[in-house]
Amino acid sequence: MSRWDRTHDALLQAALELFEEHGYDATGTAQISLRAGVSEMTLFRHFPSKEALLLADPFDPLIAEAVRARPRGEPPMRALAGGIRQTLGEIDLDSIDALRRRLAIVAKAASLQGAVERNSTATIDALVAALEDRGVNTVNARIAATAMISGLGVALAEWAGHDHVSLPDALDSALDVLGGA
Repeated sequence: MSRWDRTHDALLQAALELFEEHGYDATGTAQISLRAGVSEMTLFRHFPSKEALLLADPFDPLIAEAVRARPRGEPPMRALAGGIRQTLGEIDLDSIDALRRRLAIVAKAASLQGAVERNSTATIDALVAALEDRGVNTVNARIAATAMISGLGVALAEWAGHDHVSLPDALDSALDVLGGA
């Protein structure tokens, strides 16, 4: 693991710990930097904002590529559901645990709602581009991507609040509904 990756991971871990201990709004970037053992400037080299520590989504590019690779004649919602299922199968357990922790923090921080919406827009845009690359017109691509992300948001919020539900089960159920299975 490179120095950059170690620092990045240390910042993420420090942020999660502090957000869980004190809450998102009560935790400053200086505290996160101190806990991670780096300068605040280093934090901002890795993350453009405090909210990016929770909302940066490493899965968007992977999902978009998986959607692009789906069979050409597949309807948009089925292509989205298939691409998401494929990507889900490639996510390691540590990433799933970190996602649950991040979502639980986000659910408690009302100040993040606008940021969550902006982040969802970026995800939708990535999926729209993937569908357009498959030949879907822009309006239909945006309808499908918006419906998918909205539905998955409900499933992810439910999953984050219930330890007895696995991520694959929560998303498979939602993808069955959204993908028309």
